[in-house]
Amino acid sequence: MSVWRVILSIIFPPLAVYDQGCGSILIVFILTCLGWVPGVIGALVILNKGGN
Repeated sequence: MSVWRVILSIIFPPLAVYDQGCGSILIVFILTCLGWVPGVIGALVILNKGGN
């Protein structure tokens, strides 16, 4: 997980997981709509599991 991905996941979480698949983008987008903090946490978890 690069520093740029972490910064991007803090600023706009759905954009940070764009290459992880459509399902990940949808999950992070819904979490971001429910609240910014859940979206950031979801993006960081998905990025950590992705290994990129």
